[in-house]
Amino acid sequence: MDLALLRTFVTVHRAGSFTRAAALLGLSQPAVTSQIRTLERQLGRPLFLRQARGVTPTTIGDELAHKAAPHLDALVEIAGTGLNDESSVRTLHLAGPPEFTAERALPSLTELTGDEGQGLALRASFGTAEEVLDGLAAGHHDLVVTTARPRGALLSATPLCDEEHVLVAAPSRAGPIDPEKIDPEKPSRHGGASALEDLPVVEVHESLPFVSRYWASVFDARPAASGAVIVPDLRAVLACVTAGAGLAVLPRYLCRTALDRGDVVELHQPPVPPLRTYVLVVRTGTLAMPHIARAHDWLLRAAADWC
Repeated sequence: MDLALLRTFVTVHRAGSFTRAAALLGLSQPAVTSQIRTLERQLGRPLFLRQARGVTPTTIGDELAHKAAPHLDALVEIAGTGLNDESSVRTLHLAGPPEFTAERALPSLTELTGDEGQGLALRASFGTAEEVLDGLAAGHHDLVVTTARPRGALLSATPLCDEEHVLVAAPSRAGPIDPEKIDPEKPSRHGGASALEDLPVVEVHESLPFVSRYWASVFDARPAASGAVIVPDLRAVLACVTAGAGLAVLPRYLCRTALDRGDVVELHQPPVPPLRTYVLVVRTGTLAMPHIARAHDWLLRAAADWC
């Protein structure tokens, strides 16, 4: 059986679409379709059910994917390191959101790069949850940190840590606010957050994902304000808030130093703060590769001190 056909098949299975698989493989969509049809003819069984949006694997397709994927990933690893490579250094391709990856994951993993005899070379990239999971499925990454749990059995997720979200602003913005008007139990049009209605909002996206999640969890309402400053990096959000641009909802780990220094203050302390869970994701079967398993275990141990 042609390994190129199997590689295309596994990519389609992971991507759930001929079109997305073609983009990941650098092929045309007709070429991917032709390769899958060739493989189906060789096996004498259909591997996918074609639907309006994407494809769904048949039982035979699922069985073949579970059998073939780990071995294909191992072959990719052999090709990447080289059969005659006497060096014990292996390269780990890590991906995740820029802030968490830069502030948490990378500093922990760099401790492995200097180990004699078991050295690890790191290559990191940033992206949205969808982007990094697609890249992992296509074999571009070895290990992904994300808050989105993957669907399907070909990607395996392990809980890593919980991220606490806090509502913050610069002292100059917080000064005029009456804390008694920030009351989740107080009925109002905006869920007891009337004192916050006039504050500008700093966020990573126009949809206000962090603020909206906080308001829904704490105040059982939607925020009244729209974004005054939108910048797609939480570290930049913190910088803008520190400068007095408005309020923001940030991970505590990211703004802890600013809180300790008094650069920003916490506007509200709910009894149960909103949390977001990070997971470590690998392609199923790749934890058999020592360098991936070592980095995976190292991050799990390190995460115990991140809470």
